[in-house]
Amino acid sequence: MPGTYYMPGVNLIHRGALQDVGAWASNLGGTKALIVASMGSTGQEQGRMVADVLERSSIASVVYAGAGPNPTDAMVVTGVQLYGDEHCDLLVAIGGGSAMDCAKGIGLIVTNGGTVDQYEGENKASRRLPPFITVNTTAGTGSEVTSVAVLTDSRTHHKMTIKDWRLTADVSVNDAQLMVSMPPALTAATGMDALSHAIEAYVATNATALTDSLAYEAITLVCQWLPRAFDKGDDIAARHGMCNAAFLAGLAFNNSGLGYVHALSHPLTGKYGLPHGVLNAVLLPAVMRWNSVLVGSRMAKIAVAMGVGHPWRTDRENAEKAIAGVEDLNRRLRIPPGLSAMGVREADLPELAEQAMEELVGKTNPRQVASAEQMQRLYLDSM
Repeated sequence: MPGTYYMPGVNLIHRGALQDVGAWASNLGGTKALIVASMGSTGQEQGRMVADVLERSSIASVVYAGAGPNPTDAMVVTGVQLYGDEHCDLLVAIGGGSAMDCAKGIGLIVTNGGTVDQYEGENKASRRLPPFITVNTTAGTGSEVTSVAVLTDSRTHHKMTIKDWRLTADVSVNDAQLMVSMPPALTAATGMDALSHAIEAYVATNATALTDSLAYEAITLVCQWLPRAFDKGDDIAARHGMCNAAFLAGLAFNNSGLGYVHALSHPLTGKYGLPHGVLNAVLLPAVMRWNSVLVGSRMAKIAVAMGVGHPWRTDRENAEKAIAGVEDLNRRLRIPPGLSAMGVREADLPELAEQAMEELVGKTNPRQVASAEQMQRLYLDSM
């Protein structure tokens, strides 16, 4: 509801913030943590980093490096089993959106029972998660501060959006030092994810004065710092700037809603397993153009935030500058030129459009489509 705001109670954004996790885990009363990390050696390494920090505060832990890209209900089940077997009483997620969302799903089932599909939709849980700390290692998803989890049905590949204030972390951590090793492609994908969050939040139907302020500043910061972070990954100032950008964008969309960029993106990741942030970047110009018919003045302000708009231009001219600015940034970051370049087949678009029509995140888009054919047109315009 507009005017009701959800965010973690404590948010740490500074270099070396990871070292504070043990103290905050103690403050939350935890004695043994399930550390949820991404699959593979990187996830294992990140999980061990958290375990070492917790150990210095006399808190035991077990690492579950089982959150794959587009995390599934099956991954959640495995994590729930490990949480119970190890007698954990604290959750710590480290990584990007996949680790965060998987941890949210685990916490949801640990305290509420059942299966994750029972909670698809809004506010269907009855109990809060266990004490929960999120440690972000990518500047983009915003999942460390949101009350949203997107999980995939491992049988049907349907992406389930769960939105519940109870999913909000107790403590969020953004430490730029954890992000300097991100390769350029991942930097671009997560950074454009943050920009799509901010732009969609700024024009969403539930936008308020608070979310406008957060989204506007996030747009400015992305355009200022993302190219630098892409060019020179160890530029700590650029990484810190992107930490702040993604954090603000996450708070903005968590409270204002999103739109058709994400509604169109979710079915594509479910069907093709494509990277979410890259898809958002590709879809963003077409959705901005669609929305500008109704919210041209807001698109004009977005252009100013991006540094490409001028007050002496008309709203229509500035809106076009904003769209062109996103397209230029995509090229600058070597984002694929369209969905077809990512392997999306035109024959699949009717089915994908029908699925996009059902996405919860599309309900706050400012200009609603009247039919699945119009939704399909947005896909075609992004091909």
